[in-house]
Amino acid sequence: MTDTSADVALLPSTRRALLHRIAVAQCEGRAPSLVAAVARGGEIVWEGARSMVDGHAPDGDVQYRIGSISKTFTAVLVLRLRDEGLIDLGDALDKHLPGTAAGEVTIAQLLAHAGGLGAETPGEWWERTPGSQRPELADVLGDEPFRHRPGRRHHYSNPGYTLLGSLVEAVRGRSWEDVLRAEVLLPLGLERTSMLPQAPHADGWAVHPWADVMMPEPAQDLGLMAPAGQLWSTTRDLARFAMFLARGDERVLGAESVREMRQAASPPEPGLAEAGYGLGLQLSRTGERLLAGHSGSLPGFVAGLWLSEVEDVAAVVLANCTSGLPASTVAAELVGIVADAEPRIPQPWRPFKEADPVAVELAGPWYWGTAPHVLRLRADGLLELGPVAATGRAARFAAAGDGTWTGLAGYFAGETLRAVRRPDGSVSHLDLASFVFTREPYDAEAPVPGGVDPDGWRGIGR
Repeated sequence: MTDTSADVALLPSTRRALLHRIAVAQCEGRAPSLVAAVARGGEIVWEGARSMVDGHAPDGDVQYRIGSISKTFTAVLVLRLRDEGLIDLGDALDKHLPGTAAGEVTIAQLLAHAGGLGAETPGEWWERTPGSQRPELADVLGDEPFRHRPGRRHHYSNPGYTLLGSLVEAVRGRSWEDVLRAEVLLPLGLERTSMLPQAPHADGWAVHPWADVMMPEPAQDLGLMAPAGQLWSTTRDLARFAMFLARGDERVLGAESVREMRQAASPPEPGLAEAGYGLGLQLSRTGERLLAGHSGSLPGFVAGLWLSEVEDVAAVVLANCTSGLPASTVAAELVGIVADAEPRIPQPWRPFKEADPVAVELAGPWYWGTAPHVLRLRADGLLELGPVAATGRAARFAAAGDGTWTGLAGYFAGETLRAVRRPDGSVSHLDLASFVFTREPYDAEAPVPGGVDPDGWRGIGR
């Protein structure tokens, strides 16, 4: 019997496990309210909420402040500029936004928090002061904006994303808010994501660490710092946004560009970017599970969004307390609950519809020196080269249109794979970034670097 159902609904046991996790989080974290959502297979498949003191019954339509998840939205706008050819990620900021004290930093370094800029703005705690107190970029950067040499390390920088927001405004000629609404929120249908709170929304609270009492937190308009943390949103909108970050949407960013966002662009930073930091996305590894997403916090609110591309699961957690509830950790655990309890069912195998005879000719075993590898032709038209052993450099390659293939990720990203032929047209060997792959280990008839001993293989007594 073949299961052709597209149903992605969760089992009752999984739904209870999710509810139990957020109930424990809200209780032990002493949050006035908590809302969560899980998406799988391109759909929101579960929503949950806990509230005891807020005066409303929170659900996926109630707005919470999402803090630094706003940075991921800003990164999407910057990648759109790149994809349109208006900027290059290797450009110095000064090329498009002249006159700042950080003009030497590249756009890519700012996206990955590798520009060496300070973590915070000078002066008062910017998250609790009106943005009108920082009317110019000079007020955001201060007299000494750098803490490290650009490009040397990951150092999370809120001012860096203020610069990226100003870059978007300079290139587009419109405000960051207007560009965001027109180019991301409207196309993706994120109608409940906004600069300022829109009813129904949660109020932000500080919960006393040693007493069960609360105090309201101010909700400031962050002004120039908005691209780093201004947005309000809902779990439903953020779950949709997470699905976009996993799959892409040609109206906003294609699949390859969002995949680029999810790849490490700066080294790991303990406690903040455990597996490195992508282009506007934090990366984290739990065992073998790699997650991409972002945490967020502002006075009165904490937030977490994580997705697993391999398992096609995303989770969002929002709560209205300043501290005490690890929203990002809980969101990651929700992903794990679903992925572990209900592993993704793979799509049915299907053959290549029109196999390229050249690629078929190349499929099969190859040897780099004595290390056996296998080259496979996939149904999606990609070539996949990987070691027979458990470890080694595996890679996928896309046809370049000239008889060669280009690496898509990992060690061989951007490198060219080519079949080198003999005068009679038969394949002699594969050339990949100067590596020679032969049909036999150290094939004497192939141009193996350094040559092959003319006496060939031998035993110890020979």
